[in-house]
Order: sequence, then C-alpha cells, then structure tokens
Amino acid sequence: MNKKKLHVKTGDTVKVIAGDERGKTGRVIAVNIEKQRVTIEGLNMVTKHQKPSASNPQGGINKVEAPIHASNVALVDPKSGEATKTARRKNSEGKTERYSKKTGEVI
Repeated sequence: MNKKKLHVKTGDTVKVIAGDERGKTGRVIAVNIEKQRVTIEGLNMVTKHQKPSASNPQGGINKVEAPIHASNVALVDPKSGEATKTARRKNSEGKTERYSKKTGEVI
C-alpha cells in the first residue's frame, strides 16, 4: 500500500478545527500514517483502566491522549500564529519543502 504523507509531522504546533477539542492548540507528539491520525500533547484525553501487574502492582486509572484524525487539525504558522493550509514544492536544490498557502513562506 502506498503511504501518503500528511500535512503535519511530529513536533508541529497544530490547532484542532473539528470535534470536542475544537479551537485548542497543542504540539504533535505522534503521527500514525496508516490510520491518518495524530496524537496531540494534552488534548483528547481518555481514561484507561490498568490491571494490576508485577511491574505495576497497584493498577489504577490513567488519563492518556487519544489520536485525532489528521483532517481535524490545521498547522499553525510559526511566524503569524494562525492556522494555515500547507502545500509542497521543490526548492532550488530539488528537495521537497512545506510552505504556507497564506503567506507562501517555508515552514
């Protein structure tokens, strides 16, 4: 299967544009290309119940970040601080680079 690249990558600052977390911003900590989902630091928290084990004899209930579909997030332009669409183009050396559709600057 041909893996498509996403418009965001690990470390990017994104703004959620749809869903329960709409309007919030955060940093991408994980990207799943196969499922087209991104995990954002501190957003979309879900409760996970952990069974007691040898390494964790207490067990307990933990809050963890759940992934959000990549179509529901927009990249935040580091210079302007606004959400922007991105595109790809080749630079003078022939390498692919991402750029902002609003400003035309390389991200």
